[in-house]
Formats: sequence, structure tokens, C-alpha cells
Amino acid sequence: MSDTVIRSIRQFARPVFAAHRRAVAGLAAWSLLEMVPALVSGRLVAAALDRGFLAGAPGTGVLLLLAYGVAMLAGTLAVRQAMPHTAVLVESLRDALVRMVVGASLRRAVYGDEVADAATVSRITRQAETVRQTTAGLLMTVRGVVFGVIAAVAGLFSLDPLLALVAAPAVLAAAALLILLSRLLRRRYRRLLQTQEALAEEAAACLSGVRDVVTCGAWRTAGAGLRRRVDDEAEATVSSARAGTGRIGVIALGGRLPFVVILLASPWLVSRQILTPGTLVGALTYLLNGLDPALRALVQTIGNRGLELTVTLHRLIDHAAAAVSLPSGRKRPGGAEIALRGLTFAYGEHAKPVFSGLDLRIADGEHLAVVGPSGIGKSTLALLIGGVVPPRSGTVTLGGVPVGELDEPALRSMVALVPQESYVFAGALRENLAYLRPSVTDAELDEAVAAMGLSDTVRRAGGYDAETPAALSQGERQLITLARVYLSEARIVLLDEATCHLDPVSEARVEEAFAARPGTLIVVAHRISSAMRARRILLVEESGLAEGTHDVLVHRSPGYAELVGHWAPAARVP
Repeated sequence: MSDTVIRSIRQFARPVFAAHRRAVAGLAAWSLLEMVPALVSGRLVAAALDRGFLAGAPGTGVLLLLAYGVAMLAGTLAVRQAMPHTAVLVESLRDALVRMVVGASLRRAVYGDEVADAATVSRITRQAETVRQTTAGLLMTVRGVVFGVIAAVAGLFSLDPLLALVAAPAVLAAAALLILLSRLLRRRYRRLLQTQEALAEEAAACLSGVRDVVTCGAWRTAGAGLRRRVDDEAEATVSSARAGTGRIGVIALGGRLPFVVILLASPWLVSRQILTPGTLVGALTYLLNGLDPALRALVQTIGNRGLELTVTLHRLIDHAAAAVSLPSGRKRPGGAEIALRGLTFAYGEHAKPVFSGLDLRIADGEHLAVVGPSGIGKSTLALLIGGVVPPRSGTVTLGGVPVGELDEPALRSMVALVPQESYVFAGALRENLAYLRPSVTDAELDEAVAAMGLSDTVRRAGGYDAETPAALSQGERQLITLARVYLSEARIVLLDEATCHLDPVSEARVEEAFAARPGTLIVVAHRISSAMRARRILLVEESGLAEGTHDVLVHRSPGYAELVGHWAPAARVP
């Protein structure tokens, strides 16, 4: 394995294992206990024969064999106890890998030129799951391999140093052969992975453009391209399988050769009284029950799945580390005032503009309601203000700095856009509420929960550290999302119909809480009551914008009066 591969994998895995030192220590401790049966097996078998059955004391022999059984039970217990520690490390590694790869994919989608497709998502998902499964298998197997070999060689040495001198060179030779073979296998497997990726991309391109392929009569050309990719993958698979047959030699050299040598020499060793019959059987026990299974696991699991893990993990790390041209702006907003100047926006080059030459100023700390007919562009305006979509022309500034030049983390921490959809994920209720501000205290959680009207939900769940209930109403989900933003450090909050599943009383409580919170509140309203609570109302019409208080607009704007009548048909509109 190249130094670059080792270095990149080490840089990725080290923080994960460092963050879970307790799990690493627990895994090591139980692994030492798991080593006990392999370490004492040959000694106990030798003693059972020499001091028990062959010495005319069968009771002693039986007791020694029972002790061997107890040691095996202890080893089984150690395997069981090691699994939770293994799970912590494996799942944490998988989570870190998914965050890394998904983050890189999102950066490409936002800033790069590549277009994500189903083949890319499928490949990344499959490879990340491969890493998880192989890591779990390797962690469980490596312990058995390392401690099994150590225990077998140490046990042979304790019986007679001559036995260790026979086994150790064969084990070292087998390890050297496996290293040489692994280099070849790694090249073959990397080639196989590349052909699989190329086949997936070719198939995705053909399937996504199948109508064009049929229309243009290019199905023969497309089929030929796919056949080439299939043939390449088949050739790489066969080549990798052929190289893998060399692993048989590793098992024969390291595990079987010492057994054959000692077995052939046993008549001479026993007749010369160099070894006792019990010592000979104990040595064969170490070879058959300790060394041979460990080498088989080394070859079949580490030599195969370990190779798959390193190649796959390295490709995912390369995918995540590929350069993406990020915006160069690193400015921070000089305040919280929002200004739109000469702004034009359309969903497509030839589409009719949603806004054209729009000018708008929203002062820091203002409470603004945005109203208008359905489909007029209210949500689009919220996306533009929040810097989620860029305008075709004109500028959106925050604190006097164009949004496109702002430091992205600073922008996202300052502006929070809450849509209609409520995002509540699996985990503790505290994790959901404190997602945007993990350092929040219980007192602050209590304040936010009371302000949003979530007290009953928290009580029913069993407290902040209990799992978030799976059966939540749409209104409760919205309240959890709103409480999350209420606890954040966002200076500007945009509620894009984020209270649509709340009753009027709950909606009023939420909006009044956000209005009393320091900062700017912009509400895309779906009820007349939301507009009447705002200090200023912005009416979005096809003809442009109209603004003012409720009393001013209802008298001066026919469009607003009509909208109010639609919201409350029984209300008397002057």
C-alpha cells in the first residue's frame, strides 16, 4: 500500500478513533481476554495427557480439559462484549465518511460544474456501505488474527522453543508473500472498481437519454458502448479472481508447512525424548486451533476485505478531497440591514421575470409581513433575501455587503429561512432543538419550549434527552423546527408560511415570540392576522410592490383589500 493511501486513510480515521478512546480501550481489553483460550489451549491439552491420562490419573486429565472449556467460554464472552465497542467505532466511522462525502457532493452541486446523477448517488451510497460492512468485519477479525498468531507462537515457545523456531519462520515467510500478493491484488481491484464506476455512468447516461437514443436511431452505438463497459468489467473481475488464487499458497506456507514438519518429525522427537507425547499433541493443538485459523482469517478476510476497504475508502476520500472552486469572498456583514437594488430574477433564461428592477430596504429589527396572491413570488423573494438563490441582475446586500461576497458560514449563521416543510430527524429531542446551537443550556431550552408552546410535547416525550417521538403531528413538527431557529444566533429570521399547520392561537404565540426576540422578522403570511401583527406589510403584485400598515393598505390598495376579503370573506372591508 502506498504511503499516500496510508496517510489519507490515517488522516480520516484518526479523529474518529480519538473521539472514542473509551470504545478503543474497551475493545482492546476484551480482545486480551479473548486471547486466553488460544494461549492456554496447547498447555492444558499437553498437561491433560502427560500428567493425567498417560500418567494414570484420568481425573486430573478431565479437570484440565474442563479448565480448557472454561477458558473457551471466557473467550466467547469476550467476543460478545467486544461487539458493542466495535459497533460504536464502525458507526462513527460511517457517519464521518457520509458527512465528508455528502459535504463534498453538496459543494460540487452548489459551486462546481458537475451535475449529480442517480449513478453518482448510488455509487457513493454503495461504497460507503461497503466501508461500514468491511470495517466491522475487519475489526472483529483483526483481533482474532493478531492475538491468535501471538498466542499460538507464544504457546509453542512455552512448550518448547524448538517448536517456535519451526513455526515462526514459516509465518514470517507467509506474511511476506501476502504483502507481495496484496500489491498485485490492490491494482487488480482498483481496476475492477474503475470499470464498475464507468459501467454505472455509461448505463445512467443511456437510460436517462433513452428517448433521444431511440429518436436518433443511436441504439446500436449506445449498446456497443455498454457492451464495451460490460466486457471491461468482466475482464477485470476474472483478472482479480486469478490473482486471488495466490492466497492458497500463503495458507499452505504459514499454517500447513509447520504442521507437516512437526508431524513428520514426531516419531523421532518422541523417541529421542525431545518432546513428550502430550507436548507434541499440545503443539499440534496450537497449530490447528490457533495458527491455522488465524492465517486463514488473515488471508480470506484481511487479504480480501481489507484490500476492498482500503481501495474503496481511498476512492471516497479522493472524491471528497477533489478541488471545487469555492466563492472567493470572505467578507462579513457590517450589520443586519437588508437592501435589494435593481433586482431582477427569473427561473430560466427565457422565462418571464418574477421580479424586475426591484428595490426594497428592510431595517435591522423590523417586523415585516409579505403578502400576495398564490404563486406571485413571495417565497422567491424570501429565497433572494436569504441569499439562497442569486438574482439575474441587481444586488442583495446584508449590512452593506453583497450577499454573494459574504463568508458562507457567517451568512448562514446570521440568516435563518424556515420553509413550510418541517425537518425533524431521529435522535434525542435535545439534539433536534439544539441543532443550530449545541451549547444551549437547559434554561434556554425551557424558555424556547415555553415560547413556542412545546411544553406538553417535551413532557410526553420524557424530557430533552429522550428520543424524539415518532408520532408527531404536523403542527408539533413545525414547532420543533421553529424552536430550533428561535434558539439559534440568527439575527434575521424568514418564516415562509412556516406556521401553516398551526391554529391561529399557536401561530400568534410563535410570531409574537419571534417579534420580541432581538433581530429582524420577515413573515410570508397566509392569514390576515399575521399581516395585522406586523409593523409593515409588503404586498407583492404583478404590477410591483406596495407597502404600508394594514390600515393604510386596506384603504389605498385595491389588491390588498381584495386579498383581505378573500382571507376573511365575512369581514367588513371599508
